[in-house]
Amino acid sequence: MGPTSLTITRPDDWHLHLRDGAALAAVLPASARQFARAIVMPNLRPPVTTAAAAAAYRERIVAALPPGADFRPLMTLYLTDTMPADEIARARDAGVVAVKLYPAGATTHSDAGVTDIRKTHAVLDAMQRAGMPLLVHGEVTDPAVDVFDREAVFIDRVMRPLRADFPELKIVFEHVTTAEAAQYVAAAGPQTAATITAHHLLYNRNAIFAGGLRPHHYCLPVLKRERHRQALVAAATSGSPRFFLGTDSAPHAAALKEAAVCGAGCYTAPAALELYAEAFDAAGALDRLEGFASHHGPDFYGLPRNTGTVTLQRSPWTLPEALPFGDTVVKPLRGGETLAWRLRD
Repeated sequence: MGPTSLTITRPDDWHLHLRDGAALAAVLPASARQFARAIVMPNLRPPVTTAAAAAAYRERIVAALPPGADFRPLMTLYLTDTMPADEIARARDAGVVAVKLYPAGATTHSDAGVTDIRKTHAVLDAMQRAGMPLLVHGEVTDPAVDVFDREAVFIDRVMRPLRADFPELKIVFEHVTTAEAAQYVAAAGPQTAATITAHHLLYNRNAIFAGGLRPHHYCLPVLKRERHRQALVAAATSGSPRFFLGTDSAPHAAALKEAAVCGAGCYTAPAALELYAEAFDAAGALDRLEGFASHHGPDFYGLPRNTGTVTLQRSPWTLPEALPFGDTVVKPLRGGETLAWRLRD
């Protein structure tokens, strides 16, 4: 048995879905309790495609924070085929920190996404000159490509040409799920990084089908084979500064997750750090968690590291099975189960 507690620099979440309205108010406190900052995804309806929309969304997030919360939302824009290149200058002036590429149809609320990366080259050139990172949902949407292969195919069809065309553009390959993606990022230059979720570190695709269909384990990109999970654990615990924490916590009302056609996303925010600690503990790498959670992300984005700390205690507790979510409930991943680590208040 390892240490009974672990104190680390206060971490950040470099990939977070906060939704809007009543849902935002319901889920925001869970992230603000653990993280100092979070990259907020722009896939609302309608999507956040302008600097003005990002500023307005940031105001709604700040207004929904619990009293006394110390949390800074980092805003992003949703890349479209028709985004004008001069929007990047406006976004930079408004404090937007990145732009998100969703291939059209790849995941939740991605129907307005990019249909052909070549249509966005003027925007990407402006981003490269401005030093603004591109955040990539790395899956092709070609129906002829097996869903479990879409990330690996994306590397060859999109990432390699993109990197060749824009060698100085900072790119974050978000929520990587395969050995191929982990190897690609590890071998790429210093302008390429990746986020990894807790659920992709903890589970392989068997979890979706354990004793029946488990919709709360369904996310996009989907969980992969065990060899891929092991590759992700190796990358996350390697100490490489180009892998860092991004929960991709994605809440859906329980009725929409437990429907005939369920929404994609795992809601992990209520126990995000505890889940990461479990994964690093199982790998015998708790000493590497601080770098992954607290140092590598701000270093890549060119932001200062946080100065406060948080402490995790090895103390069993039961995560609630369901939590309020506007006028309904949301069910967190591992809800109703006992977790080994607990964030100390």
